[in-house]
Amino acid sequence: MNILYGVPGEGMGHATRSKVVIAHLLKNHDVQVVSSSRAYQFLYQAFGNRVHEIKGLHFAYKNAQISKLGTLLLNLKHAPSNALQNFSQYLLLDKQFKPDVIISDFESFTHFFAKFNRIPLISIDNMQVINRCKLDVTIPAEERNQFRLAKSIVQAKVPGAEHYYITSFFNAATSKENTSIVPPIIRDAIINVKPRAGNHVLMYQTSSTLINVKKILKQLPHISFIVYGMNRDEQDENICFKPFSEEGFIQDFASAKAVIANGGFSFISEAVYLHKPVYAFPIVGQFEQWMNAAYIEKLGYGRHFTTLEADSLKAFLFDLPHFQHHLNQYQQSGNELLFKELDSKLSSL
Repeated sequence: MNILYGVPGEGMGHATRSKVVIAHLLKNHDVQVVSSSRAYQFLYQAFGNRVHEIKGLHFAYKNAQISKLGTLLLNLKHAPSNALQNFSQYLLLDKQFKPDVIISDFESFTHFFAKFNRIPLISIDNMQVINRCKLDVTIPAEERNQFRLAKSIVQAKVPGAEHYYITSFFNAATSKENTSIVPPIIRDAIINVKPRAGNHVLMYQTSSTLINVKKILKQLPHISFIVYGMNRDEQDENICFKPFSEEGFIQDFASAKAVIANGGFSFISEAVYLHKPVYAFPIVGQFEQWMNAAYIEKLGYGRHFTTLEADSLKAFLFDLPHFQHHLNQYQQSGNELLFKELDSKLSSL
């Protein structure tokens, strides 16, 4: 079967997760991939000439809703060059590759390609939970505009798919047809590592300032912290800053007794998979991160805080046995369920 797979260029989470699914599909199918920006570069390194570069679309917002006029004007600004490149890829694919099915990970070009050519479309991503499921967490007043904005964005992405596979570390009742909840997509490197509870706390952080991180973590001198994401390579008292290394990061991740992060889906999903308690403080204004942090607390996998603070960290660390008890009940057999359901769906098309 010929499969065209679309991956958005903004944010690397979609790319790293899609890489896992694409590698699985290549065992039995011919797969071509379209993406943009950093995601294109990342996937090209993995799959070479199977990956084609396009220019991604962008949304404009007004009053916590997608602005149709603003979006049109924003994309018209770069329309000539973007349209030329995307149309070139369209012709290339149309002439040289005839997809039997199209899979989109929250990506628009493949959605348009599928609808224009009347090709079956499958959606695989984590974002559709906001639109196609009933969230079982109370959304406070200060987050409701962000929720409406996020839902507006998700509704506008990949409408009318044959089926939606929503990857999630929490269960949510589906509210629309042709929708399935499946466990998060986990990288092979995480699946293959053997987790253990060491003596350090791992922090993955890019949004806080170096000065604030040092000031807060030094207030817990008896705790060893390993910090990634701040482009530093130094030891400062009880804090070890490390530059990114996939192998080193995974080993530190697997041996941590707990983790600190914002609310990014990929990192939190891998933390849950490895049974690591999570101190989550989502970036302000990003509803998806707020939602992930809220579910971490609801499920007893960690705590949801608004900021990184020493007193909050002390309270979080005191409750590690409680979080570990709940995490030990989480079970996931790699990516087997998604692959089984996806393979079954493809064979039926």
